Amino acid sequence: MKLWIRWGSIGVIGLAVLGAATWKLVARPESASLPVTAGTGPHPALPQPNHTLFPTINIATPVGWSAGQKPVPAAGLSVAAYAHDLDHPRWLYRLPNGDILVAESNSPKTDILTVKNRIAGLVMGKMGAGEASPNRIILLRDTTGNGVADTRTVFLDHLYSPFGMALIGNDLYVANANAIFRFPYHDGDTRIDAPGTKVTDLPAGYNHHWTKNLLASPDGRFLYVTIGSNSNVADNGMQVEEGRARIDRLDLSTGQLTPYATGMRNPNGLAFEPESGALWVVVNERDEIGSDLVPDYITSVKEGAFYGWPYSYYGQHVDTRVSPQRPDLVARAVVPDYALGPHTASLGMVFSHDATELPDTWRHGLFIAQHGSWNRRPKSGYKVVYVPFANGQPSGTPVDVLTGFLTPDEEHMHGRPVGLTLDHSGALLVADDVGGAVWRVTGNAP
Repeated sequence: MKLWIRWGSIGVIGLAVLGAATWKLVARPESASLPVTAGTGPHPALPQPNHTLFPTINIATPVGWSAGQKPVPAAGLSVAAYAHDLDHPRWLYRLPNGDILVAESNSPKTDILTVKNRIAGLVMGKMGAGEASPNRIILLRDTTGNGVADTRTVFLDHLYSPFGMALIGNDLYVANANAIFRFPYHDGDTRIDAPGTKVTDLPAGYNHHWTKNLLASPDGRFLYVTIGSNSNVADNGMQVEEGRARIDRLDLSTGQLTPYATGMRNPNGLAFEPESGALWVVVNERDEIGSDLVPDYITSVKEGAFYGWPYSYYGQHVDTRVSPQRPDLVARAVVPDYALGPHTASLGMVFSHDATELPDTWRHGLFIAQHGSWNRRPKSGYKVVYVPFANGQPSGTPVDVLTGFLTPDEEHMHGRPVGLTLDHSGALLVADDVGGAVWRVTGNAP
């Protein structure tokens, strides 16, 4: 079977034969000239964009974990399976009694088909993300305190690509790909059968970036909601980006959803920094202008700020692919606080101050799950990293926490880390959606 490929606005650019020949044709147009480390920190290297005829496609084939296999922890740390045999575990949430909720989820299907999202579907399918969404939340409970979930129940079912979760009082909020729902919850519940109440709709449609995360404000008055863009760089115009690429704030007393910060291509992880109380977010930046651009980032979130997407990145670095331009918005684009390397697909994050099961050297910063690249040669991400903090700000270079998700030749992958949380004892939990597991990271026993 053959397919004419139109990528972005450059016209009909080639004839590709699906299968192995397709990947050989489109996967090797360029490679990185800088190491990933050059694109990290408060002042990342930002070379000139590398516009190529074909986008770089460099993907690893999923193979899962064999019996006895597991990620590789940093020195002084140990890792073991908290739960196995899950179906695309994407996001984690710890309830007050220590139960862990796992959103088993995948991209929702869409009837809005363009040539570009067909190609994107092929790429994601090769990376293990093409299956139907399980559309449920699983509850895991460790009743013996040995660090392994021995109780597993279907907590909520028949959802629509669920992701973010937040408990306020006896109300559990769940962000589906198209709406936020509220469910009644009581301490110790292992299943909710009551129908949910829709709180508000969220932008859906094609849903290029479908994951919607939630974070409750400390006083319980608001929910912060992440909403990713509907394309890479407004490929289908700004009309279909209405209400997207931003963090919204939902006033629970009025039901009003208003923009809090905008111009973020695909925000995911949200957390309040323990010392300053500031809201922080991790954001996936844009693709298809070379393996060295653009670094993903973490940043403190300033209310009302604009962070550049789609018109610019890292402040005033204009993306010439976008038309018409908005120099007025570019002029006020905020520079993010800290870069995480290009194409790392950084998603989940959790501050480590309560990670009491880990040595003190790991308890003064931020853990970040990097799902892994498809648009970089060589690959980047596919690991969990730690960024140290001091006085409420990043204060050093990222340190690897968990690696080994890629095989040594980088042609295959065992898993891809996504969501993070701390369990009731202070161990780090890592959702591995391709590997079908939740990993538990602790310090080595003395």
